[in-house]
Amino acid sequence: MSNSNNNDNNKQTLHAEISIIPVGTGSTSISKEVTAAFDAIRTTKDIKTTKLTAMGTQVDANNMRAILNAIEAAHQAVKSTGARRIISNIRIAERLDTSRSLDDEVQAVTATL
Repeated sequence: MSNSNNNDNNKQTLHAEISIIPVGTGSTSISKEVTAAFDAIRTTKDIKTTKLTAMGTQVDANNMRAILNAIEAAHQAVKSTGARRIISNIRIAERLDTSRSLDDEVQAVTATL
């Protein structure tokens, strides 16, 4: 089973957009919590690329487990900042016919603009 997964990763694209929303922080600013979440996501094993956006963090991952681990790490990091509640919005795109980076995906669209 392990060999088949490694071969599949050569022709696979696995992207996610993770948005962590801390609640009960006592402030309208969430930069401290976002920083903690982003740092936890970018240091998660098997996360290849992280891109911070105004609305979340986009990741390029080696496998689904890495994405799930990144979400859990982000939650733990935000908890450590004192947030009383955490809401997550997650979108995962899995493409099985080719391997493309986050930049490849954006360039495909901007090339047609």
